[in-house]
Amino acid sequence: MSMSERPSTKQEEFWIATQDIVQTEGHPFYEKLNQLLKANDFDRFVERICKEFYKEGGRPSIPPGVYFRMLLVGFFEGQDSERGIAWRCADARSLRTFLGYGLTDRTPDHSSLSVIRNRLKMETHEQVFEWVLGVLAKAGLVKGKTVGIDATTLIANAAMKSIVRRDTGKSYEEFLKDLARNEGIEDPTREDLAKLDRKRKKGKKKKVSNKDWKNPHDPDAKITKLKDGRTHLAHKDEHTVDMDTGAVLAVTVQGGDVGDTTSVVETVGKTLEHLNVLRRNGETAEQITDEPVAELVADKGYHSGDTLVDVQGIGTRTYIAEPDRGKRDWKDKEEERQAVYANRRRIRGKRGKRLMRKRGEFLERPFAHSLETGGMRRVYLRGHEKIRKRLLIHVAGLNLGLFMRKVFGVGTPRSLQGRGKALWAAILGFWRHLGHQGKVFLACLAIGEHSRSSSPETGYSRVA
Repeated sequence: MSMSERPSTKQEEFWIATQDIVQTEGHPFYEKLNQLLKANDFDRFVERICKEFYKEGGRPSIPPGVYFRMLLVGFFEGQDSERGIAWRCADARSLRTFLGYGLTDRTPDHSSLSVIRNRLKMETHEQVFEWVLGVLAKAGLVKGKTVGIDATTLIANAAMKSIVRRDTGKSYEEFLKDLARNEGIEDPTREDLAKLDRKRKKGKKKKVSNKDWKNPHDPDAKITKLKDGRTHLAHKDEHTVDMDTGAVLAVTVQGGDVGDTTSVVETVGKTLEHLNVLRRNGETAEQITDEPVAELVADKGYHSGDTLVDVQGIGTRTYIAEPDRGKRDWKDKEEERQAVYANRRRIRGKRGKRLMRKRGEFLERPFAHSLETGGMRRVYLRGHEKIRKRLLIHVAGLNLGLFMRKVFGVGTPRSLQGRGKALWAAILGFWRHLGHQGKVFLACLAIGEHSRSSSPETGYSRVA
């Protein structure tokens, strides 16, 4: 065979017939996902709940089913921005097929996604999230009795250098110039300002609080200290997870400075709302427990006397890890003391220890899938409402992946690719570990099978 050379220039055809276009197989994961959505009448459902936001007549809009599918692609393909989603959908043939677009059709751009997101209400996105929970409930993947809760930070689309004072509106640089003038420096340079800033830090006076500072571009972003010690403007993402199946039951977005003992109230309330919707649905009512959120599992950040009293007041048993606070003073706090001791007794029992061990699997893993591999650790939207709209459908994709993993054995398109590589690596490893006699034996079997297939009338092998 002779070697061909890649031409430096190529004259493209002016007209290409449709039957001449090379047809490739669609991605098997997205084909199965489309079958799942079609079997549950997804497109008719979203068109019905979105109809009120459109008027009769005018230019045809992008179908709501395409909008929500593109947000699902953001999770499955790990795209952090809507620009990345639009580019990926326009570039990949399999995603075009998933969206229902042909080779000559123009896919929606990122500005269209922004317009539709602003048009649809938060309740519409929540209804789609609840629809996905309904699909999981029909498959027995939602119970709702034992629920775990955890939170993490989302890095905001805002910079610390752009913060301003709440009282005067001055920037941080102007604030340092005022301090320099108070020190006697009339015309400070950037070096003088940097030296003054370091001096404030050494004197432990360099405190930038949300009470005094804000970002004018994203007021919802709060100054937050991350786990690695860095200070960023951030939001708080809080999930509740079914500890029996791993399905995410609720998602809330709050300020990065809101404590866990404060945010738990809103998140548990959203969880009860979603579960009650499933209980009122005749197709999923039998799958949901009669005692929603009967047990709550959380880490040490959620432990406080008031939180335990409030949660147990709604009939929920807590399994919250307790930090070492030393000897407590329970004077005039009898109800709080009983709640703390009851929680301590439960987490020290066999069931409590088992639930504590499951926290890493069922609470930490969804954050890794949705934020790290899913690409949502840093958000490119501003405002809690916009971020939560995107995050609801993003996590709905995580839940659909859980369903796909149970039914088809694969939860993401990338895991399907990795499974093929793992199978090929296992075959190669098995072949390497075979001895010389084993390889000769397999080769003889292959030759004998080929000979029998070539002489079906005798049935005997021609191998001597």
